[in-house]
Amino acid sequence: MTSAWLAFWDTLNWHVNARHKDVHYRRIAQDIARYLPSPTAHVLDYGSGEALHADLVATAAGEVLLCESAPRVRASIATRFADNPKLRVLAPEQVERLPQQSLDLILIHSVTQYLTRDEAGALFALFHRLLKRSGMLVVSDVITPAVPAISDALALLRLGAANGFLIATFGSLVRIRLSDYWRLRTLGLTRYDEAAMIEKLAAAGFFARRANENIGYNQARMTVVGRPR
Repeated sequence: MTSAWLAFWDTLNWHVNARHKDVHYRRIAQDIARYLPSPTAHVLDYGSGEALHADLVATAAGEVLLCESAPRVRASIATRFADNPKLRVLAPEQVERLPQQSLDLILIHSVTQYLTRDEAGALFALFHRLLKRSGMLVVSDVITPAVPAISDALALLRLGAANGFLIATFGSLVRIRLSDYWRLRTLGLTRYDEAAMIEKLAAAGFFARRANENIGYNQARMTVVGRPR
């Protein structure tokens, strides 16, 4: 992830409002929990963001590691979950030092679009080393080439309408259009179609397939599930 994107995500204020943030992270946590293989699973959420409801995942798992590159966000979640013995917050360099084949599930949600293809390949190779042979990698919220930017706005509007923050969403979309997000997005996001993502995961040592549903509220995006070969 470039320093410019990191600086943007480190602002802690890109959600529409507190209701949006709560709904967004609760949905992600609930979706992650459905992938847990057992109540003792060791889980890594790589690029977790604020992860407001990671405790829901931790309740159903043995341990949850939250890795976040943005320093302010990482400090915020470390403070929030300081008293939860089943949650640990890590920097990316700490993830690299985790024991081999120590994890049952790795999730990387809405991150690949901010990585170059080489960066994603290196990360998938790291995940292959960290996962148990029976483990699972879930790569979610992948933007495909066929998905226009307007689809993100429409998904957010539908979420706002269903959860009581529709009016606030219109104002937020204007704010986003005038923010650094739009400038950064015009510089390009890394996109994968289904075949390209499966090929990228295969190169890192995974059998992969597309899931029926994407994690989160934006079903125009894609989730791909990989298992170590």
